[in-house]
Amino acid sequence: MTDPIIIRLARGEELVDLRHKVLRAGLPREEGIFPADDLPTTLHAGAFVGGRNVGCATMMREAYHGRPAYRLRGMAVDRDFHRRGIGKQLLDLLEVRVRQTGHTNFLWCNARTPAVPFYKSMGWRIVSEEFDIPTAGPHFVMIKEMEPRTSADTRR
Repeated sequence: MTDPIIIRLARGEELVDLRHKVLRAGLPREEGIFPADDLPTTLHAGAFVGGRNVGCATMMREAYHGRPAYRLRGMAVDRDFHRRGIGKQLLDLLEVRVRQTGHTNFLWCNARTPAVPFYKSMGWRIVSEEFDIPTAGPHFVMIKEMEPRTSADTRR
């Protein structure tokens, strides 16, 4: 029997090794640590199998062109766990938590080009030309305007 995949809120330090492995390979491990990881307004979610982190995503308060927003950063799923719905579950959890903050319903991210179809399937849209991040490759800026907070959000 295999261990179940547990999706839950997490601490930033629980996610650093996976961020490094998937998003910052070849760079120092510290590159997997973001300056806002420890802020009380930052939200982290992880997928865990037998205590091992196999998926991660972080939402941090960061305005978008002066508009209150949360920025998605550090989203990754271990290659051995792709196509199991982990990314969707992580984003669903974080979107509920962002709505619960009452801060904003607006999200943005720098999405790696190969991940764009996934984000589009989750309701995000491209708002930039493709650009290159030297340590990470081609990206697009994407945004999402979430539905307002619902009573179901308070039950999660």
